[in-house]
Amino acid sequence: MSDKGGSSGGGYTTTSSGTNSQGNHYCSRDYGNGSNAYHYSNSNGSYYYSNPNGSTYYNNGSGSSQYTSPSGNTYKSTGK
Repeated sequence: MSDKGGSSGGGYTTTSSGTNSQGNHYCSRDYGNGSNAYHYSNSNGSYYYSNPNGSTYYNNGSGSSQYTSPSGNTYKSTGK
């Protein structure tokens, strides 16, 4: 069963979500018009987002992260 949700730009349908036996969570969403997104978060604190605009964001759970813009520019931040 799909859940209808809201976002600032409109609605989406959750196409799949769950948590595996290691405690890692994932969620996939369909925003319509061919726009899809997903994210996962792991039990070690890391997480990843793939956004409907084509950008991505990854955080390793230890303070380092990486963002890639829709145009492909990558920005990195390292932890202490």
